[in-house]
Amino acid sequence: MSGGLVALLDDVAAIARLAAASVDDISAAAGRASVKAVGVVVDDTAVTPRYVTGFNPDRELPVIWRIARGSLRNKVVFILPVALLLSEVLPGAITPILMVGGAYLCFEGAEKLLEAVRGGHEQDAATEARLGSPEHERQMISGAIRTDFILSAEIMAISLAEVASEPLVQRALILAVVALLITALVYGVVALLVKMDDLGLRLARGQTGAARAFGRGLVKGMPVVLSLLAGVGTAAMLWVGGHIILGGVADFGLDGPEHALHDLSVAAGHAVPAIGGLLEWLVETLGSALVGAVVGFLIVGVMHVVNRGRH
Repeated sequence: MSGGLVALLDDVAAIARLAAASVDDISAAAGRASVKAVGVVVDDTAVTPRYVTGFNPDRELPVIWRIARGSLRNKVVFILPVALLLSEVLPGAITPILMVGGAYLCFEGAEKLLEAVRGGHEQDAATEARLGSPEHERQMISGAIRTDFILSAEIMAISLAEVASEPLVQRALILAVVALLITALVYGVVALLVKMDDLGLRLARGQTGAARAFGRGLVKGMPVVLSLLAGVGTAAMLWVGGHIILGGVADFGLDGPEHALHDLSVAAGHAVPAIGGLLEWLVETLGSALVGAVVGFLIVGVMHVVNRGRH
């Protein structure tokens, strides 16, 4: 009896070790997959704060929480099952879907550049009065979740491509971990950014001179930070979109542009070895962003012609 119990305990220990190894493998693979999607994560983090403008401070965190829940639902309920099904039944469809999403990012980035050049849109009195209303809140949350759907699809597709060789169950678990990690990271950072000015106001009323000075600096600095972040978001849209387009075109056999950009970035890195890695990244990023801008402005032009034809 005791021998059987010992054997059973050995089996349980072996299973536990196997499970622990599997968890470690899943965590490591999820980490690698998340790193691959870092460009879209930056984009997602930079884009989201603009959907929380115009609200009373006590509504900011609830709105972010509702957007985060919608983002997680996008990833786990809608995108994950479709991505896994496609990877099993029609893996060749993943690249075209990625390219469509990349084209959308290029289009969004080009539109934001045009808005910046034109100075944006003036708000009338009725629009200003509606800011912060329940209707405005619903519209902003819906818009944020729609935009997040595209970015989440890109994140999940990029992550899926990284773990495509894993078994189906392993793939599903890895992507679920990626969905949780990315959502927590993006919306945790967004919440921190949005509430930073409130923290600054609280510190500005503090008792020590250093705290008050730091608080005033936060209050004055956060609008600049958010403005810079919006610029980073636009740049990231063009960079990520252009990179996806280049990679997709290369997958279809037209790899000349991608190779040319790679060779140019390597040459730039060799020209100044002290900062070679940084130069390679900069050239490749700027080249991808340029491709993204060209694609984006082409789509904007086509949309303009189509809309003018309808009228």
